[in-house]
Amino acid sequence: MTRTPTTAPTAAPKTAPTAVPTTAPTAQQLTITAVRLTPILVADPPLLNTQGVHQPYTPRLIIEVTTAGGVTGVGETYGDTKYLELARPLADKLTGHHVTDLNGLFTLAHEVAVDASRVENSVDVGGLRGVQTADKLRLSVISGFEVACLDAWGKAAGLPVHALLGGKVRDRVEYSAYLFYRWAEHPADAGGETDDWGPAVDPAGVVAQAERFADTFGFTSFKLKGGVFEPDQEIAAIRALAERFPGQPLRLDPNGAWSVPTSLRVAEELRDILEYLEDPASGTGRMAEVAAKAGVPLATNMCVTTFGEIREAFTKDAVQVVLSDHHYWGGLRNTRELAAICRTFGVGLSMHSNTHLGISLAAMTHVAATVPNLDYACDSHYPWQTEDVLTERLTFRDGRLDVIDTPGLGVELDHDRLAPLHQRWLDDDGTMRDRDDAAAMRVADPGWTPPRIPRW
Repeated sequence: MTRTPTTAPTAAPKTAPTAVPTTAPTAQQLTITAVRLTPILVADPPLLNTQGVHQPYTPRLIIEVTTAGGVTGVGETYGDTKYLELARPLADKLTGHHVTDLNGLFTLAHEVAVDASRVENSVDVGGLRGVQTADKLRLSVISGFEVACLDAWGKAAGLPVHALLGGKVRDRVEYSAYLFYRWAEHPADAGGETDDWGPAVDPAGVVAQAERFADTFGFTSFKLKGGVFEPDQEIAAIRALAERFPGQPLRLDPNGAWSVPTSLRVAEELRDILEYLEDPASGTGRMAEVAAKAGVPLATNMCVTTFGEIREAFTKDAVQVVLSDHHYWGGLRNTRELAAICRTFGVGLSMHSNTHLGISLAAMTHVAATVPNLDYACDSHYPWQTEDVLTERLTFRDGRLDVIDTPGLGVELDHDRLAPLHQRWLDDDGTMRDRDDAAAMRVADPGWTPPRIPRW
């Protein structure tokens, strides 16, 4: 049976930890008997980017896959309506499917039609990764189901997900502090939650934010989301960070907001400071122009987000670091394939994040643990998220997460925490069910329109 809740899930007991099986599961026991999709809205702070500002709540989708053996695996991905429109018919096809048949997920997903109007001339705001396509939509949906299947398989077999991916090569995964220009709070008309971070709209605010990340979570590398203010202001912020944290890795990501000349000027100014410059210009062609003269590695999660985009970018030497994201690439196994290609071509590898919760972060950490060529600390929005659906939040220590060795992902879904987030989704009038940073900005500035690229 497949069910998508249309009312808030009733409070359920916290799921007990999965016992390690004494015998190997049979094929029948690994057959999917039910899929549960729960769209939710999660509180998000007023973080700024070149497109606008995060809305007070962001949509996510929680996936539960239950097998005939009584095991339930969990996954997480984007929850915007265009993803739900694909996830629901795919869920309907999964009854009778084996959780071990991960290749079959792709076959089933391609049997689901994509509404062309959903992707035509649209930009993927959730990941700011360029033009949206039907294939990108499918891959992001598949990723959530793949993780849920791996979690169920691991629980049934008594193995952690990283073992199903070939085994870990590290016990801890390093993460970078993700710094944002931000307001102290959302506009009063927008609603939303409050926090005690305060504003960060100048170099001093950015440094104060970084200090708190370092003190609270032990992060030793820092990434600033740029493309918000004039480039000289963002150069000043990076210089202030370098002065406060001498010798520690720094990154700047304007999400393709700059022209080639502006990108080269910033690269010249910060060449001796930045670990890498992420997506300074938009598109592989412009990135190649910048890379030829920048003198600093260029990273991307915008122009290389599918396997079909690799050849042009690598042959033109447009990027020197790829920021993988298992949501983009169709899951954890595809992420490992991407890592192998990067290793072959001598291209560096790190990992990008979106506004994710603990399920996605756990999955990301499992696959990161298995990749030999993880050259840079991974990104994570997780410290910004004050809500989660796990029984226990994941904890950064010294800027790292311990790799979980218990069966499956090693995390447990808490239905008591899930229910109110789903109720929030049900109660929403439709304005928050699709992420729209420009619409959120118009609450504060009615005349705001997403800037033309390049912005500077």
